[in-house]
Amino acid sequence: MKEKFDVVGMTCTACSAAVENAVQKIDGVQSVSVNLLGNNMIVEFDEKVSNQNDIISAVNKAGYKAQAVSGELAPPAGTNQVQDEIEAMKTRTIVSLFFMVLLLYVAMGPMVGLPLPPWLIGLENSASFALLQLLLTLPVVFVNRQYYQVGLKALRHRNPNMDSLIAIGSGAALIYGIFAMFRIGQGLGHQNWDLVAQYAHDLYFESGAMILGLITLGKYLEARSKGRTSEAIAKLMDLAPKTAVVIRDGQELEVPVAELEVGDTILIKPGQSIPVDGVITSGSSAVDESALTGESIPVHKQAGDRVISATINKSGSFRFQAQRVGEDTTLAQIIRLVEEAGSSKAPIAKMADRISAVFVPVVIAIALAAAAVWLLLGYPFEFAFSIGITVLVISCPCALGLATPVAIMVGTGQGALHGILIKSAQALETAYKVDSVVLDKTGTITEGKPQITDILPRDALNADEFLRIAASLEKQSEHPLAEAILEGAAAKDLALLQVDGFTAVPGKGIKGQIQGREYLAGNKAFLTENEITLESWQEKANQLADQGKTVMFFAQENSVLGIIAVADVVKPTSREAIRTLKKLGINVAMLTGDNKRTAEAIRKELHLDTAVAEVLPEDKEREIRSLQEQGLTVAMVGDGINDAPALARSDVGIAIGAGTDVALESADIVLMKNDLLDVVTAIRLSKATIANIKQNLFWAFFYNALGIPLAAGLLFPVFGWRLNPMYAAAAMSLSSIFVVSNALRLRRFKPHRERKSDIKKVVKIKGMTCRHCQKRVEDALNNLQGVKAKVNLEKEEAVLSSNSGWDEEQIRTAVSAAGYEVVDIENKKSLLGGS
Repeated sequence: MKEKFDVVGMTCTACSAAVENAVQKIDGVQSVSVNLLGNNMIVEFDEKVSNQNDIISAVNKAGYKAQAVSGELAPPAGTNQVQDEIEAMKTRTIVSLFFMVLLLYVAMGPMVGLPLPPWLIGLENSASFALLQLLLTLPVVFVNRQYYQVGLKALRHRNPNMDSLIAIGSGAALIYGIFAMFRIGQGLGHQNWDLVAQYAHDLYFESGAMILGLITLGKYLEARSKGRTSEAIAKLMDLAPKTAVVIRDGQELEVPVAELEVGDTILIKPGQSIPVDGVITSGSSAVDESALTGESIPVHKQAGDRVISATINKSGSFRFQAQRVGEDTTLAQIIRLVEEAGSSKAPIAKMADRISAVFVPVVIAIALAAAAVWLLLGYPFEFAFSIGITVLVISCPCALGLATPVAIMVGTGQGALHGILIKSAQALETAYKVDSVVLDKTGTITEGKPQITDILPRDALNADEFLRIAASLEKQSEHPLAEAILEGAAAKDLALLQVDGFTAVPGKGIKGQIQGREYLAGNKAFLTENEITLESWQEKANQLADQGKTVMFFAQENSVLGIIAVADVVKPTSREAIRTLKKLGINVAMLTGDNKRTAEAIRKELHLDTAVAEVLPEDKEREIRSLQEQGLTVAMVGDGINDAPALARSDVGIAIGAGTDVALESADIVLMKNDLLDVVTAIRLSKATIANIKQNLFWAFFYNALGIPLAAGLLFPVFGWRLNPMYAAAAMSLSSIFVVSNALRLRRFKPHRERKSDIKKVVKIKGMTCRHCQKRVEDALNNLQGVKAKVNLEKEEAVLSSNSGWDEEQIRTAVSAAGYEVVDIENKKSLLGGS
């Protein structure tokens, strides 16, 4: 069986690894996946061999706390837990920084000429001077006691982590400071002013406080981006309505959705969300399924068709019979996928934690060995103890702890400046390894809403007049594509005509009379039923359909008036972004709920490596998992709720900023400017940040490790050089400054964008004989994405310009659909500057 547990007390990837190792050792446990950000884990085990209590006990023994989660599908209470953790960390940071500043003023103020009260000045007041520093240090130690609790437990269980390093470094400074206080007391008691002077300058309480304060600040900044999974699940659940109108005993009753049963008949009115999965029994409507399927165009539904929970009824009323309720609905399955995908993410081990696993025991051993050796050589205890403390202080983890969070803080800040919201350190640590990018179509590659792409009127009819007639008919229509036609007419300020006798035939088309003449609009079947011959129009319609466009026929009485094609057009920057990703050696694929014809047209247009069509949300998640099983590091880019499971499953989930809140919460990176080129920028930024982190870790480790031989006194017998703890603390501080300064270099990062060429093409066209021909060809070419065209009738050519790339096949198809023939296409270029 599979069970979910909330885990409390994890602070880094070493913690999650310790929990995972502890549970994995239990007999009967088949798999365990710990989600550090979600503070939970999913364990699959044989209930005949082990049980929940065994798992909870193992986690408790590892130094953490676990609790089984109810099997009910509901937003976990972890949301409040994470918010409480952030507030607690904020309080710790404020308290730590406040007392740290006061402590630094007292300890370091006299060195820079800052005034102190008389009772703190002079050797005779050294006891007061030391006691005040201790009192200012204690609040910092108290509010950050978790470092000691968790770090020392981890050491006891032989799983040292960052908390262990923090506890040892700050604890060593604190212990040495207390030892110095006793020596000051001894010197004052015996009037030994040399001894007092020696230890009055050996108080390093500020070093311990600074370690705790700066690390806590970094952890607070990281904590704010933690725990988004539970919020995503809560917003997923908000998609479904809380109540539904059910027909029972012939009466309409409003009941909570939780009380719906299989077989219930439910009434849905225009604008309402569908509460559960089922099959329509009566009525018809257009249903917006984009939230779950990614299909941008609402789907016509009638008796016998299936409807899905959380989709929206756009027009008309209908009744349907509930077939899947509660945890069996499509929405509930998506929620479950988001939870499981989030938990199944392999924790990314921080380099600092990997280093600390070896570094901490070695440093402790060196410190103890150095102190013991000097004692055996006959040196005083104070000398040996000072050597041991110096080794620990110079090996203090301050720089090691800052190496990752500071670089991440600067890197994510730079990302935000360029419209890229990076929500976790894990995203940065993984994005630089991405070798496969999977793109959703609707709203990611495309604009996300239907637009007119082609207007092809019959001969002798002006395109604007044709559009005016079409928009006049569609004004009273409830068809989803009517909005695109009306927007096209509004963009040209066309005055609409009065339509009488309007009739809508659901799923087929509409009829109406304009100025006494009958007009029709609809699909091929609708015109055929009305005995209208399509003749040559069918070939043009097929060409447009092959490009992934939806074709609508318009007729006047018994003859075709023209056709209008509508499609969800490609964004201007998508082509360049995909081209750039491929130049980086990254495989680019597209997943969409759209039909195969549309998907293939987009694939050819953008030269994608792969396009998978007609996929449901669970299919997208499965496709991502399949790529991962091939050893690929996968980034998923999407904007819809249907993308949430795939975003969560992928190694790096990237959401378009204008997408749904759920997609944004499920993603690791959000593109605020709706620009796919920012995917390239995010990957390059991650590479720069990870390189910076590696540099920081190397220098933090190398700088401190270099001082260990000197701190251990190896040069004392030969040169008489012994590193004072004060200089050890200074070296530690210098290494921290070096790390921070190196991280600040990331502020120079600039998004790289290729210089663009304003490419001009001269298209030779055969068959144009008049101004109407010129206008028809010009309109057809200008409807192409990112293309500006000017037709010269005398030269029988069109000059096209674009800064977003070309597809010559599209040019030929557009001209052919307008009724003419492309003879030749010539290229011309004029370079434009670009950043």
